[in-house]
Amino acid sequence: MNDIPVTFWLSQALNDQNTDLRNALQELAAAGGKYAVLSHSWISAIMLDHKLAKVLEKLLAECNITLHDCHSPFGGVLDLNVPEQSLRRQMLLRHKLAMEIAASFGVKTITIHPGSDRFFPEIPLAKHLDLMRASLDELVPYAEKCDIVIAIENSMSRTASPEKVVLLKNEYKSKHLGLCYDSGHANQLDNGRYMPNGTIWKYWQMVGVPEPAWQDNRTILESMLPAMVNCHLHDNDGSADSHSIPGEGNTPWQLVMEMLKKAPRLQSVQCEVKIDPRYTITQVCSKFKELGLLA
Repeated sequence: MNDIPVTFWLSQALNDQNTDLRNALQELAAAGGKYAVLSHSWISAIMLDHKLAKVLEKLLAECNITLHDCHSPFGGVLDLNVPEQSLRRQMLLRHKLAMEIAASFGVKTITIHPGSDRFFPEIPLAKHLDLMRASLDELVPYAEKCDIVIAIENSMSRTASPEKVVLLKNEYKSKHLGLCYDSGHANQLDNGRYMPNGTIWKYWQMVGVPEPAWQDNRTILESMLPAMVNCHLHDNDGSADSHSIPGEGNTPWQLVMEMLKKAPRLQSVQCEVKIDPRYTITQVCSKFKELGLLA
């Protein structure tokens, strides 16, 4: 899969003092990485200060790193299912601005969280889905305008389960809407069943469902594969979203690699390992080389 760009999520902040970020980008380039993720935190920084876009552009050029994919701001009232109308307008405007910023860097995919019902447990599941549809009704045409593909991401919550994101995607025929497969979230929906104190159990119980609707990793991959435009790769043991390096959890990596090769729309593979402080960038790049993803 060396022909699919591998992008790396870096935690270093984008601001006027960018020594840490420059060092991280230089280490990434030295380790064989070529691409970085336009992260939600970098986008949020640019939203606050437009001059930081030029700062980031200069840093990337100095370090010979290119942006290839993007993650829109997320969480609670920033997701597609926020119910309050005044907050919905702000949420939609933020995602539109995120698409504009991403497009200005030449980025072609942007991951957006559909939303978790745990933030609004009083709302019925059907209403959550309707709120997500209303958001996509407005955002998908905007993505077409920006020539960027929205990738809605599977998560651990009932409203963002693989079943639900596939359902939503299939209701839209636009080529500017696809899916983002997250291996860590998928693994919790599989191996989390053996971790009764795990995060995923709590998310479903918060909305009155005693036990998650388990799916195995193969079924999740098969269902998301046709519409998958990017993916987030990291590991865990099913108990929490630890964003560990592949091999430190129980994600079936041989299966994941075999299946990703069959994704007809896949544009990028994103390393979403939380690098600092547990691992070095060099260690993570070495692991992705072992997986056959990085030359």
